[in-house]
Amino acid sequence: MWVEKYRPKRLDDVVNQREIVEGIKRILSSPAGMPNMLFAGPAGVGKTTVALCIAREVLGEYWRDYTLELNASDERGINMVREKVKMFTRYTSIGSIPFKIVILDEADEMTPEAQTALRRIMEDSANTSRFILICNYISQIIEPIQSRCVIFRFKSLARDDVVNHLANICKLEGIRYEDKALEMIYEFTSGDLRHAINILQAAASHGTVNDASVRSALGISYKARVGEVIRLALEGNFSDARLKMLELTRVHGLSERDFIKFAGEEIMKDASNNKDAGAKSELLRILAEYDYRLVVGAHPDIQLAALLAELARVGKISKMGSSR
Repeated sequence: MWVEKYRPKRLDDVVNQREIVEGIKRILSSPAGMPNMLFAGPAGVGKTTVALCIAREVLGEYWRDYTLELNASDERGINMVREKVKMFTRYTSIGSIPFKIVILDEADEMTPEAQTALRRIMEDSANTSRFILICNYISQIIEPIQSRCVIFRFKSLARDDVVNHLANICKLEGIRYEDKALEMIYEFTSGDLRHAINILQAAASHGTVNDASVRSALGISYKARVGEVIRLALEGNFSDARLKMLELTRVHGLSERDFIKFAGEEIMKDASNNKDAGAKSELLRILAEYDYRLVVGAHPDIQLAALLAELARVGKISKMGSSR
């Protein structure tokens, strides 16, 4: 996988995030004084990569032996904390290794009870371990954990950063590419470099990364398909809208939050048409509400189905108003 092949091994090679990298390098100038850290920000912007670079820099050639990397979304509960994290941090490191490092990805997916248990372990293992917690939404991390970490907020990657990185990969792989195709990948992934590299690799399997190969790699034009779902819902055709929505999320792998993002973009496309300004405002309010519900952990399929039902309601009201 190109994502792993081209993952930076040193902090100096991380794409953008210069302020964060410089701050961490200052901290690591005295490795023994490294604090617990909390990385927050969008997906695919380098949070996990930076954490792994820290482990390599602090622990040297033995970093794999003294680093525990877990994805909290796989095991959200308290048993994961007690059985894996507690066991790993129980014993001290050996020789010149200053401490062990626990990298906990998607920590915002952990239940409050599991986070409370983790906080206790962080306190009890202060002499043996350091924690790097990674999350998308810092608001989902309990305050007692936040207060025990140095917080770094990662920003979305700029267009030039992503496009230049993709172009460099193409050159290293000997793959011909078109600049517009790389721009298309950026537009679809919105600064998520991990997702962008995966799409690039799929497109490169066609021999050349161009408009056609990128569209083929995407499988579908997601925005257009989401727009069709929204249109069906607003017309009151809930059943067809729901079936097409499920096809997008279950068959083609579109995330529920990306579905809402693209729905918002489709609604805003003709925002200049002031005739329906009131309806558009209501539609965007509804999208924001269901996006929030997904963030706090509500069931995705149920929430998107309810979203479509709400859109159908607004569409019906709008039709009634225009027919008077």
